[in-house]
Amino acid sequence: MSQDRSDRAPAPTRNPNEPSVASGRAEIDQFLARVKALGPAGEPGERGRLIFALDATMSRQPTWDSACRLQADMFREAAAVGGLDIQLVYYRGLAECRASPWVAEAGRLGALMERIDCRGGHTQIAKVLAHARRENDARKVAVLVFIGDAMEESLDDLCAAAGELGLRNVKAFMFQEGYDPVCEQAFRVIARLTGGAFCRFAPGAAHELADLLRAAAAYAAGGMKALTALKARQNAGAVMLLEQLK
Repeated sequence: MSQDRSDRAPAPTRNPNEPSVASGRAEIDQFLARVKALGPAGEPGERGRLIFALDATMSRQPTWDSACRLQADMFREAAAVGGLDIQLVYYRGLAECRASPWVAEAGRLGALMERIDCRGGHTQIAKVLAHARRENDARKVAVLVFIGDAMEESLDDLCAAAGELGLRNVKAFMFQEGYDPVCEQAFRVIARLTGGAFCRFAPGAAHELADLLRAAAAYAAGGMKALTALKARQNAGAVMLLEQLK
């Protein structure tokens, strides 16, 4: 994600419409506080189940590639707490929205993701929420993690679908890449209605996304106890999301 620059390269000019770094860190603090306040992810002794949903429209290719590499981190975190089953859900093109089988190992999920390329199309977030509801009705789902950068649907429809998840205690962790205000509004509402959490990360910030995925996996596998243990393993070089847990 980084780019080579000479010593004489001028400092980049920040878009005045984009939030400041301090503002971004404050939002991450709020997200972590929200996650910390959540109740247990599932019944004691059960393996956690996490739906890993991504927008795979054309603008998402760089982040899709990052997610392919980072998904193994979720399994590693969850393994320390008892393990995690993950299902990949994605949409792309005009009407394609697909779900993988449930998998319990990083290699298998990575192989599934590597075969998928991003294609132009509109968002299909309502389909993702409806799918999460059906999966939970079949067997408890602890967390829905969604990564996207746009929303082009009826907010009323998304609210209704999110409310159905909230009634079933399926929490949505909505991770927004970038600064689109329409997307932010929708993601915040979905998170609130499901009792989940919202966080925004900078475009191309793979390290920020990695920490969010690790936190989500730890919570899905072991609830707050697992998140507390994850914080305890961090050192001075730990990335920003988990080091800010209080």
